[in-house]
Amino acid sequence: MASVSVEGVVKTYGDEPIIHGIDVEVPDESFTVLVGPSGCGKSTLLRMVAGLEDISDGRISIGDQVVNEVPARHRDVAMVFQSYALYPHMTVADNLGFHLRLQGVPKGERRQRAAKVAELVGIGEFLDRLPRQLSGGQRQRVAMARAIMRDPQVFLFDEPLSNLDAKLRVRMRAEIRLLQQRLSSTAIYVTHDQVEAMTMADQIVVMREGHVEQIGTPLNVYDRPATEFVAGFIGSPAMNLLPGRVTRGDGGERVVDSEAGRLPLPSGAGIEEGREVVYGVRPVALSVSDDARAIPATVDVVEPMGDQDQVYFHASEVSLCAVSHERIALRRGDGVGLMPDLAMIHLFDRESGRRID
Repeated sequence: MASVSVEGVVKTYGDEPIIHGIDVEVPDESFTVLVGPSGCGKSTLLRMVAGLEDISDGRISIGDQVVNEVPARHRDVAMVFQSYALYPHMTVADNLGFHLRLQGVPKGERRQRAAKVAELVGIGEFLDRLPRQLSGGQRQRVAMARAIMRDPQVFLFDEPLSNLDAKLRVRMRAEIRLLQQRLSSTAIYVTHDQVEAMTMADQIVVMREGHVEQIGTPLNVYDRPATEFVAGFIGSPAMNLLPGRVTRGDGGERVVDSEAGRLPLPSGAGIEEGREVVYGVRPVALSVSDDARAIPATVDVVEPMGDQDQVYFHASEVSLCAVSHERIALRRGDGVGLMPDLAMIHLFDRESGRRID
């Protein structure tokens, strides 16, 4: 296996830049997830690593080799697509062994190797079936097995689970991660689903409009989002983000004056008075309270989730969400106080969107 290095990579279509000088290091044997909204450039970046798209500037290396001018077929990578990309007229065994056939490997050896890999991904009994005779999950396993057959330096996944139902996606996430660890392989995985990113990755690369917003471990990105965008994108339900201005409360303490009300800050917060900020608090860090500093709010919707309740409120005209792991008797129209956990407050500069430490 090998590491992947993306250095100052730019992609333009005509005069329009799509990727703006991205730097990403993918360590050997790691699972790196590129995540972001549709159109952020993550699939384009993956295709440039694969050699399916030319780069306009910068450098891509796989292991010790710069591959800017290396054709896709010689980059020693294997790609798993969203659409499976299986040959419909070939059996599973023939799909798995197709590249070996091109290399002149005898049919018996192709079948033997295909059977071994098929067992690894749980499709050993389907070798003689055609793709149309398989379920979506089984076809995705065939696509993964075909990639494994190539024994590449790097596996590339382009939203491979987006065509599957929710329950199967959860199971396939675990299977792909377990397979990557068993093979000790290097993997780059593209998704717009931040839950996939959080549950699968060793390293997350959060992208937006062709830029990298943050690179880090899942917990680092969740606990210390570098920008307001990352804070709102990573986490489900999304973080409550409230624009406001730092001022002083009635007791002389610093607070953030927002449309939702006066938001408490931790004691000793050194942020200067008058600064325009965005106050962030995750739903799990917002609870019903009779604390004098609590934000007056009204219940809109209660969503029982079994192990937790998601409750939506409005404070003035601002919508807020809280998550409680205790079942609380709240109904639409109830007036409550909402108190943030002051140890879990995130502050961002309103103009730049960057985190304030």
